[in-house]
Amino acid sequence: MSTVDGGNFGDNGASAPTPESRGKRNPLALVVVAIVAAAMLYFGFHMARRSGPAPRITKSGPAPDFTLQSLDGNTMRLSDLKGKAVLLNFWATWCSPCKIEMPWFIELQKQYGSQGLQIVGVAMDDSSKEDIAKFAKDMGVNYPVLLGKEEVGDAYGGVPALPETFFIGRDGKIVDKIIGLKGKSEIEDSIKKALNTQAGNSQAATSLQPQK
Repeated sequence: MSTVDGGNFGDNGASAPTPESRGKRNPLALVVVAIVAAAMLYFGFHMARRSGPAPRITKSGPAPDFTLQSLDGNTMRLSDLKGKAVLLNFWATWCSPCKIEMPWFIELQKQYGSQGLQIVGVAMDDSSKEDIAKFAKDMGVNYPVLLGKEEVGDAYGGVPALPETFFIGRDGKIVDKIIGLKGKSEIEDSIKKALNTQAGNSQAATSLQPQK
């Protein structure tokens, strides 16, 4: 039986790499790994510079002010609502939980509007103004819907998940926050907290300045 001199075979009959061949491939593999790692570091660094750290939004702190366009073409400033209790809801047309809680908001606006509640929706998606308006009309929304901007979302901590709702007292301070879908009774309890605050002039809502 003949054999092949210098052969190095594994148990399955496949040729096993020799020390010489391993030495030839390793430098190339190291170069590839180094390039990939450098690219990841470069991307991560520039994304961090672009986004920056999200501000920390805490209860009892002032709600960041903003100016956004409404679906009817007018503009609204959050600070214009001072003296009212505000339910500020960040949502999107593609958000399924948002569709569940919207009918609750419609009912709660009817129930507590006369007591000083104003619900405000901020649409945080890429749908057109017309599509958002049709969505709101089909849902029967009875409160202002504003066209959101990334800088406003960033001012409220980046809005990591939708829906996200902030409850703002009559004095412009945040009294509660809900991330995700909660029960209607929990939302109503937070509304009552906001309504039970007193309007004051000592601390106005902070103004959101355009980033340069």
